[in-house]
Amino acid sequence: QVQLVESGGGFVQPGGSLTLSCKAPGYSLSYYGMAWFRQAPGKEREGVSCIASMDGSTYYTDSVKGRFTISRHSANHSVSLQMNGLKPEDTGVYFCAAEMRHGRSCRTDPSGMAYWGKGTQVTVSE
Repeated sequence: QVQLVESGGGFVQPGGSLTLSCKAPGYSLSYYGMAWFRQAPGKEREGVSCIASMDGSTYYTDSVKGRFTISRHSANHSVSLQMNGLKPEDTGVYFCAAEMRHGRSCRTDPSGMAYWGKGTQVTVSE
């Protein structure tokens, strides 16, 4: 059972930046498609970004394109989400998830994820 642990959430003013990290202690994430989701109060969980295992190809939902960057870090078996230009509508709990898919594409379908972290809170407000 792969356990994913997120960190890096917090409170930030609009326009600020945060970097989220996702690690799986004792496991390599190299052969998993990795994704970030978020869930705002009263809303459904939304796929934000993903990165493929084989070639590092990425996907971003339209609302975060140009502001967020997902990356893999093989040295410490982690995946990060760099978030710049944060807006109040980015507020929510951010979840890391792993898909058992070794390929050149990735997905942000929650039903396709095999493992989930418990989430980290991101709050963007004045």
